[in-house]
Amino acid sequence: MKLIWELFITFFKVGAFTIGGGLAMLPVIRKAVVEERGWLTEEEIVDCFAVSQSLPGVLAINAAIYVGNKKKGLQGSLASLLGVILPSYISIIVILLFLGSIEENTHVLGAFEGIKAASAAMILVAAYKLGKQILKGKVEIFIAVISFAVIVFAGINAVWAILFGGLTGLVVYQYNKRKGRAE
Repeated sequence: MKLIWELFITFFKVGAFTIGGGLAMLPVIRKAVVEERGWLTEEEIVDCFAVSQSLPGVLAINAAIYVGNKKKGLQGSLASLLGVILPSYISIIVILLFLGSIEENTHVLGAFEGIKAASAAMILVAAYKLGKQILKGKVEIFIAVISFAVIVFAGINAVWAILFGGLTGLVVYQYNKRKGRAE
């Protein structure tokens, strides 16, 4: 029961103190799950984010369910899920109650501009830290560069980049296996 409560509280904090969506939550989730709690290793959190990104739905929710399931099965998944979504639910209710009086407030608008900039920085930090863990060979760097280029410059949907990365990784693995170099 203690672990289920810890999962709920950990993901409640992630949901409560992260603004900017799922990508902005990645560094917060990594810090909480890997550095503070030790529930996953650096390699496991990369796998968690890869699986969460490839599935339909909200990235942070998928990651919370993944971590909860890994630590405590279905109960852990439910505790993590409730923890990560409850702050947003409460926030939306409060905002709806006061939206009419604050939506044109210049202080609120200015604060949101600053929050958006800070969220972009958090996403860059997450990308840098994840990149250090993943981009260790020429193939991984090639896949990352091509995927980034086609998404940013060609406007291709990220799903195609994920499929490209998966297929390229599979082909390289099979090639290395035939050459006797597969791990």
